[in-house]
Amino acid sequence: MDGVDERTGAGGERVCLVPWAEGDLWLLRRTNSPEMTAHLGGPETEEQLTARHRRYVELRSGRMYRVTLADGGETVGSIGYWQRTWQDTEVWETGWAVLSEFQGRGLAVRAALALREAARAAGSHRYLHAFPSVDHAASNAVCRGAGFTLLGQADFEYPKGHWIRSNDWRVDLERGD
Repeated sequence: MDGVDERTGAGGERVCLVPWAEGDLWLLRRTNSPEMTAHLGGPETEEQLTARHRRYVELRSGRMYRVTLADGGETVGSIGYWQRTWQDTEVWETGWAVLSEFQGRGLAVRAALALREAARAAGSHRYLHAFPSVDHAASNAVCRGAGFTLLGQADFEYPKGHWIRSNDWRVDLERGD
């Protein structure tokens, strides 16, 4: 999906998914705080952020987005989907971050619902997975609110050298769950 996607939720705030661009490195820097990365192994170095930004800009199997408010265009976070091999199957994986001042308003759920449609439109894979840490209550709530099904738990090494116990949430994109 190359354009802007919108989703309206309770409270009436609509979000748009804007494809990641060269000028979006600032958003990675804003979400690189100890609080925002506590469930991901902690903040990254400037070099790591720059490399991540480059991967986002150049991503060909999937897509990263800046999440904005439809009314006014203010950036509230990021979300994306990318290909990964999971249990011997090619699937989409998703992840998101919402800036602290916008948390608690249901914006991540609305962005995840819009992202499901973008991943479905990409048509390459049947399943979209999310793997939040088992103790990350907010991200697990986003999965529930966006209609993902909890399949169980799994261990992930992310970043390299740091193991995380995660929940495996999944949406069947062919069924339109």
